[in-house]
Parts: sequence; structure tokens; C-alpha cells
Amino acid sequence: MEITRLFDFLSYQREHFPRPDALNTKMNGAWIATSSEEFYQQAQQISGALLAMGVQPGDKIGMISTNNRTEWCIVDMGILQLGAINVPIYPTIAASDYEYILNHSESQYCFVSDKDVYDKLVSVQKNVKGLKGIFCFDEIKGCTHWSSLLDEGQKADNQVEVENLKAAVKTEDLATIIYTSGTTGVPKGVMLTHSNIVFNSIQSSNRLPIDPGSSTALSFLPVCHIFERAILYLYYFNGVRIYFAESLETISDNLKETQPDMMTAVPRLLEKVYDKIYARGAELDGIKQKLFYWAVDLGLQYQPYGKNGSWYEFKLKIARKLIFSKWQEALGGNLKLIASGSAPLQPRLAQVFTAAGITICEGYGLTETSPVISVNEMANGGFRIGTVGKVMDGVEVKIADDGEILCKGPNVMMGYYKDETKTAEVMTGDYFHTGDIGELDADGFLKITDRKKEMFKTSGGKYIAPALIEGQMKQSLFIEQIMVIGEGQKMPAALIQPNFDYVAEWCQEQNIDCNLDDLSAVCQNAELLAAIQADVDQHNQNFGQWEQIKKFELTPEVWSIDAGHLTPTMKLKRKAVNAIYKELVDGIYS
Repeated sequence: MEITRLFDFLSYQREHFPRPDALNTKMNGAWIATSSEEFYQQAQQISGALLAMGVQPGDKIGMISTNNRTEWCIVDMGILQLGAINVPIYPTIAASDYEYILNHSESQYCFVSDKDVYDKLVSVQKNVKGLKGIFCFDEIKGCTHWSSLLDEGQKADNQVEVENLKAAVKTEDLATIIYTSGTTGVPKGVMLTHSNIVFNSIQSSNRLPIDPGSSTALSFLPVCHIFERAILYLYYFNGVRIYFAESLETISDNLKETQPDMMTAVPRLLEKVYDKIYARGAELDGIKQKLFYWAVDLGLQYQPYGKNGSWYEFKLKIARKLIFSKWQEALGGNLKLIASGSAPLQPRLAQVFTAAGITICEGYGLTETSPVISVNEMANGGFRIGTVGKVMDGVEVKIADDGEILCKGPNVMMGYYKDETKTAEVMTGDYFHTGDIGELDADGFLKITDRKKEMFKTSGGKYIAPALIEGQMKQSLFIEQIMVIGEGQKMPAALIQPNFDYVAEWCQEQNIDCNLDDLSAVCQNAELLAAIQADVDQHNQNFGQWEQIKKFELTPEVWSIDAGHLTPTMKLKRKAVNAIYKELVDGIYS
């Protein structure tokens, strides 16, 4: 069958790769499996219930879930089959943002995952003019449980009408409005069609080494983001068994329980995993510690396709057997592939994990491009560390005169909902302006060098690309977060949030008093400042004199989404961080 609408992926799986365990969510300590057939039938019931409630093609329905789960997938399909529009919302944003998005999208109903999200939504419900009802996936007092819709769908004698509405959905119809988290201003509603996401999921599938009908995946990145959502459709298409992690805190346990062979991740998570593994190496002693560091150093030299030579490959086999096999065990034992996106990946992470037998395929894209523009693949010579791979088939990329990446193809959005002005600002003909600076090499590999809006000039007229410097500096085990500053100033400097867990371990090793109950005192410790300065000096050597970090200040708080330092996708809110630490910034340049 031809797949032209998102719900066709489910019918395709049901026909070609029917699974007894298509979707798996942990409830009360046990994994509960939903088969492909149950998935399909329950989606039909949701469609029938929504139709009986008066939901029509083009109507908007909000979805707010703290974690990925089976219910989300079923309701998503039930909405789309009617030609209605799914409006996913980040659970971590403020209640006022819930209010804005639900009003702006004119959502009629909203599905929530749990009591925390429900209470946050109820606090602004009176201000959401068109909201007719709320349904919850968890059983909580005062809110209708989503299963009541399954019962209503079974009772409703309207499946013929449901099938007629499914048949009427066109591939070019609007499927979802995804509100970008944004680092400034109100969120923009990105309109994506069925064809946008169908094209992207199928093309991405061609780049990943999936064994249709046999692979297992762990899903934990927010499904409200198009990256994980498009990956879910890709999983349906390939009959991949999907396990939904309970939370970010339980990923380690869930990996061991489910033993997936693939998953998606963001660089920050991979950095944490690497740092934790590296710290464990420091706990070893004697020959074990020497072997550990030897294997890591070997991994950091990795180049694909045997480019390091036969002697290197021989040593790598030994390292995999003695050291890297333990890394595999810690990640479930079967993990072969991690698709990385959402932020730049440090080349060292791609090198060491791939050397360990866990290939990291870095890709690139935006919500507005559904999302993938390019991605690395190990097959066909398509893997090059330090790049985001080759551009997807059917997508065209060109580099503007100022270095900005422009994208054209079936993956580019319809536009921003109710905002023709902002849509026009990012489009030149059929080309979408990504806002990223990059270059295409002679072999067709795309490399991202910075965000256009984040680049700045010093008072001496020198351009600074902060993301490049930040990525390099975050290789220091001392640094959890860093933001390069210095626009209009005589030199670049940095605000640094230390990795307080590592700092505590380091202080213990150095016999330095370290009280994590007083982070301000920790950040003023002279020996710690000297150690971080040494790391900064080392990494500064990778940059020109005008780009080097001349001064830095440590911040005594953990940067977070809730505190306003980061967006829901963990990107720096640069203006907000500057405002929060205005005194520190003023002190640097006084």
C-alpha cells in the first residue's frame, strides 16, 4: 500500500509487520504490551468517540504529556484519521504558555498525561475560551479518563463515517501545529502537513540500518518535538517494537530491561553518559585503569571505513572485547545505533561511541523542515565525523552569500499558523531560511558552523561564533553548561555552570573541602577556579587569539528549563541568561 497520510503508517504495520508488542509502556512495575491490531482498533474507537463529540476535519486538539506512552500514540492516530489537527505542547513550559497556545490554535479539547500537567492546565482553563473538555491518561480525581472514549467509540455506530473521513484526508492537508519553544518572543505555530512528515519519516528510514519487523527501540525524547515524533512514525513503518522509557531518570534501568538496538538522543544526554563512564574509569586502579584510558584514547582517534589502518583495527578489536563490551552491557547489551539531533554533537562523542560499536548518526534539521534536512549513515560511505551527513534525497540545500543554509523540498512547512508576516520573513520563494550558518564540502557533506542570530562582533570588529567555542569547552569534565558572551565588548568571555557532581568527586580526590549545600562558596574556591582555567586555556588553543575566552565567571545555580535558562529543547536562552547574571557580566567587563 502507498503511504500518503500519517495514519497509513499504522495500517501498513498492521498489514506487513503485525506485532504482538508494537507499543510497550510500564505501568505499576510491569511492561504492558499493545499489539498492532489493538493499536489500530483503539485508534478507530478514539476517532469514533471524537466524531460523536462533534470533532470535525480541521478542528484542533491539544496534547500535553510528561512522558512518551502508548496512549499518546493511539490518540494521535485517532485525531489524524478524522482530518483533525494534533497540537502537541511541551509539558515543562509555563501555564501561561499553555493558555496562549490553546487559545491561538483554537483547540477544542486537550489530552494530558498526569496530575501535575492537569493542575497546571486547570489553573488557566477559565482563560482558554474554546476548550470544551480535558481527558487524562492517568486516573486522577476530577478529570475524565481517556479510556471512557474507547468505550464511547465502541458504542458509537459511526465507523462507516470514520472510514469516509479517513478516505477524504489528503496528503497535503494540515496534520499538526507544533509551537516552537523559541529563545525569545511568543511561540510560533509551525504548520506541518501529512506529506511533510510522511516524506521525512520514509526518507530517514532509508538512512538507518533497521531490520524491519525485528528491531527494538527505546523512546524517551519528548514526542511533542517533531524529531521524536517523526521517528515514531518511522518505527511504525518498519514494524519496530517500541518501549517508552518511564522518565529521564530511569533510562539506565529501562535500557537494561528492554535491550533495544536503537534509540534517539540529544548531545547533552550523550555527554552525561560519557562523563559518567569516564568518571568510573578514574575509580579503577593499576592495569585496569591503564587499559581503560588506553581504550578511550584509541576510541577518540576513530575514523570510519578502516581509515586508521589495519594495526588500529586490530587494537580496536581488543579494546572492544576488554573495555567497550562493558559500555555495551551498561546500555542494555544490544544497542547498535543512536540517532542524534536537536543540537551540535561533539566529534569526540561520535568517535568514541562508534569505536565502542554504538554508531552515533548525527543529523540536522528544524521543526520547520519536519525535521530532517541531512543525516549521517554508515552505509554507502555516508558517515563523516564532524558533519551532519549528506542532504536527504529529494531535499535541496544551498548556501547563501552570507553563509546561511537555505532548504527547499517536500519537508518544508506550510508556514506559521496565523502569521503570514513571519512566514514571509523566513521564505525566499520555495527556500526556507534555516538561520544556521554552514558549508557543503566537495563530497556533499553538510557542516554547521553556527547560528546566524547568535554570532556577534567584538568592539574590535571580529566575528565570534559562540556555539563552536561552547562545544569545544564542554569537553571539560568541569563544565556542565557554558555561554560565550562579549557582543560589542573588547573580548569574548563566558558564563559557566560547573558540573557539580564531577566537582564534588574532584574535590574529594584533591582533599578539598566541598559543601554542595553552599554552591556560591564552591564557585569561589581558588583551586577549582585554577583547574577550570587550565581546561579553558587548553581548549582556547583551538581558536584564534580574538576568539579565545579571556575571562569567565562560575554561576552557583544549575541552569534549567524551570528557572528560565534553557528552552524545553535544552537550548540556551541567551538573553535570559544574560539578564539573570547581569551583575556577573558587568563584573567581567568593568
